[in-house]
Amino acid sequence: FDVPWWMLSESTTMAPATPEPIASTKGRQIPIVCPGHTRPLAELQFRSVHENDEKRTFLVSACHDKMPMLRDAATGDWIGTFAGHKGAVWSCRLDPAALLAGTASGDFSVKVWDAITGSSLYSFPHKHVVKTLDWSHDSKRLATGGHEGILRVYDVSKPKEKPLEFVQSTSKTISIPKCNWLDNRTVLAAGSDGTIRFWNVDEPDPSRQLTRTLRVGDGVRDMELLALSSDPTRTILTVAAGDRVTFFDMTTGEEMRSYKMPIHFREEGGASLHPSGKKFIAGGSDLWVRVFDFETGEELECHKGHHGPVRCLRYHPDGKSYATGSEDGTIRLWKTDP
Repeated sequence: FDVPWWMLSESTTMAPATPEPIASTKGRQIPIVCPGHTRPLAELQFRSVHENDEKRTFLVSACHDKMPMLRDAATGDWIGTFAGHKGAVWSCRLDPAALLAGTASGDFSVKVWDAITGSSLYSFPHKHVVKTLDWSHDSKRLATGGHEGILRVYDVSKPKEKPLEFVQSTSKTISIPKCNWLDNRTVLAAGSDGTIRFWNVDEPDPSRQLTRTLRVGDGVRDMELLALSSDPTRTILTVAAGDRVTFFDMTTGEEMRSYKMPIHFREEGGASLHPSGKKFIAGGSDLWVRVFDFETGEELECHKGHHGPVRCLRYHPDGKSYATGSEDGTIRLWKTDP
């Protein structure tokens, strides 16, 4: 029988069949399908802004087809494409005001775009594949990371200045698959060695720049910071690594929960916490999107819709829906409570 193309390798052997997951009867739904991309998705991000006293939410997607896209998060309708990269785009994020977009690419560059017009403003060259970027909360700085194992911080108001650099390890190269700003001076850099490093990027003394580390068992595939809707002063870090999803309280640095998943994140996938903090979604090595209870880890829902492994997913900021991106080149929008 035919083997899906994403499961083929040079040494493919047929493994024993594994039981097919049982689709949810509770909350069964048909998601909105957002076509447009032609290769596997790499990252999704929602961004809400206020326009004329109304809140509007956008969805940006990074994809291996080199063409990151901007959409209306409610309908999935295409708004625009940021065209200009010559390699796969691994990360695409809007700044907090949704006026600027940043993209990180396999063409060894990071680009900054005007999110309104789609025009390219700056390009920051790197020496290897760039896997991740994130905007500071005040939109003034951009952090980047990738296969070089160097966290870089650019001042976008001074694009010709050299960036600040923070090497993850002096003994070996530790790739950075994800980075996130915790506040306007602290950047979290997730490592391929399973360590999340907290860098104070305003500290001039190199011996004091690394302020904290958190460990998970395997190389980090996905990392999300979320301020809870019930208590915005409380921020939760969600980490997908190996075959586990782990949650940390950023106030204390303590691990809150860690659950073994029926999938793994060694090659793709991720997890996202609902804004209420009561449940989370995860997807990775198979075609299914799963919803879990935060307190117990119990699987609440299991949905099939994609025709390839799930590579990225995120909850909408209002918690009423979530988006998934797949190896099949599509984005699907699901209702949280159908």
